[in-house]
Amino acid sequence: MMFKSFSLKNFKKPKLFALVTVFCAFLVSIPLLPLPVLSANSRANIQFVSPNWVAENAKDPNLRILDVRNFPLDYIEGHLPNAVNISDTAFRGPKEGLPVQYWNNQKLGEIFANSGVTNNSRVLVYSDGRDVLGATMVAYLLERSGLKDIAVLDGGYAGYKTAQDVTKEFPKYSVGKFTVRDNPSVRVNLNDVRKLIGKPGIVFIDPRPEKLFRGEENLWIRNGHIPGARNIPWVTFTDAKNPHKLKSLDEIKKILADKKITPANDIIVSCSTGREATLQYVVLKHLLNYPKVRIYEGSWTEYSTHKDLPVATGEEKLT
Repeated sequence: MMFKSFSLKNFKKPKLFALVTVFCAFLVSIPLLPLPVLSANSRANIQFVSPNWVAENAKDPNLRILDVRNFPLDYIEGHLPNAVNISDTAFRGPKEGLPVQYWNNQKLGEIFANSGVTNNSRVLVYSDGRDVLGATMVAYLLERSGLKDIAVLDGGYAGYKTAQDVTKEFPKYSVGKFTVRDNPSVRVNLNDVRKLIGKPGIVFIDPRPEKLFRGEENLWIRNGHIPGARNIPWVTFTDAKNPHKLKSLDEIKKILADKKITPANDIIVSCSTGREATLQYVVLKHLLNYPKVRIYEGSWTEYSTHKDLPVATGEEKLT
């Protein structure tokens, strides 16, 4: 029989040994086959969701809801069920003399952990008042910290309150562990900006109000904008009646097309303090799927203090 002809002597032959090695490797790899699928889907996702989405996902034990309104009495008066209040101002402070810079990773991790967020959480963020920027800023910081499943409430608290019930009850949860897995691909620093100004294919978007962009308000040490930047005030992406609700993506695409911005560009969003930039970052990268969008976190707060860096004033110059 064939079994009798197989021996240790045969096994040591180079060709047969190689064949057996490949076969064993194949057997070991079978349980690992799903891993490429998982890694392909490991990219973070930030979406804008409706009040109905919140109701449909309310019973998910992994869902943590962050109310980032800055006035605690607003939260106490009413909030989404199971929402935790953490002011968006808590995520920033002084750094090397500069104001309103994002805290270091350790402190960000502590803030998220104390809010009930773990590395396995799905997180919904919402705000209220004059702008949606607090919500998109925290969503950006969650992605920056390694979280994968993030949502922003389209329409904010005011929009939710007209469609769903709110509560005064405070949530009960155990503080878990949140380990920041820093994602440097979402941002650039000052040295990066120095090298990128004027480079082909690089587009800076500046979402500040027009007067600040043109340098007509004496607010900073130096006033104006990064040479070549396109001015798209952040409010142009939102509904005129509710600054927490986005315009349609078709409307936003037209705004970008009018500024000659395409998915082929390497886009850097730079604003006043790194907060306004987060709205356009989220929309371009996560809703429109532009492949390369990053934030210059130091923004004009940092840039304007370096007198060796060029500053442009007046209207933008589209090329």
